[in-house]
Amino acid sequence: MSFTIHIEPSGHEFVAEDGEPVLAAALRQGLALPYSCRNGACGACKGKILSGSVDYGKYEDKALSPAEKAAGKALFCQAVPREDLVVEVREVAGAEGIAIKTLPVRVMRMQKLAHDVMALDLKLPKSVRLQFLAGQYIDILLRDGQRRSFSLANPPHDDEFLQLHIRHVPDGHFTDHVFSRMKARDLLRFQGPYGTFFLREESDRPIVLMAGGTGFAPVKSILEHAFAQGDDRPMHLFWGVRREPDLYLHECALSWAREHSHFRYTPVLSEVEPANAWDGATGWVHGTVVQHYPDLSGHQVYASGPPPMIEAGQAAFREHGLPEEHFHFDSFEFNH
Repeated sequence: MSFTIHIEPSGHEFVAEDGEPVLAAALRQGLALPYSCRNGACGACKGKILSGSVDYGKYEDKALSPAEKAAGKALFCQAVPREDLVVEVREVAGAEGIAIKTLPVRVMRMQKLAHDVMALDLKLPKSVRLQFLAGQYIDILLRDGQRRSFSLANPPHDDEFLQLHIRHVPDGHFTDHVFSRMKARDLLRFQGPYGTFFLREESDRPIVLMAGGTGFAPVKSILEHAFAQGDDRPMHLFWGVRREPDLYLHECALSWAREHSHFRYTPVLSEVEPANAWDGATGWVHGTVVQHYPDLSGHQVYASGPPPMIEAGQAAFREHGLPEEHFHFDSFEFNH
């Protein structure tokens, strides 16, 4: 059994198979709906059901409140049609037509960037390239059927290797393997690219970027793509971490600031030890953003990092005038 889903206001239609969530069906057929975590935790894929009914699936209340559900809202990463649907959701320009592929890759280089961050350079088979947008991510497919999502840190034009920044999670099933047993020449399989966190190149708004921890990876891809494209809009990166050693590519960001007059970089530490000589910004990274930009009404904000940072930033930026349609984010839990 299958169900037809009609999107308003675009008028696009696609088909969901029995048991297939709305978002998965749309992506499978080349339609770009907004999403981020795909597990019912972040709310990025929220839309309205105008007619028809769904099984709402599993989700967190913070992502879909009872009031929103009563008003007809659903999380399309979880919602499974029970009948034909008419839905209202904003489609994302720029991602349509990019095919999601399942491909093998070989680990060519492993570089420890910090005590708990490993860069993996992955090589695709000869004559194969992955078409993706700067800021998107891939899923590593594990042998037991599990997946682990990681953002691509390299920009599309520099694609000899696909680079991932992997944070070690203690007792993590996959990250323990990366840090203790993985070696160069190992083979992996992945599926992707996924995600709607990428630069809206049609805009002329100044850009604020906020990264938390390894949320720096997709931001790095976006910025290096923007520099290569000659995008000269004002850009300001705020990178929030706990301690100074966690700024694992600090010199890279400093070099961007030296080389590009329209780019600024502000690292932010949330934990500063008394013996530390740090004289930069401290506290929560979203707080530092609004200190610098008390009026965000004319800006675009790109934020990547753990859900608490994204949620706090979204609320603060809204209070400081940022229109909802100009807040683009990638919310992720650390992969185990």
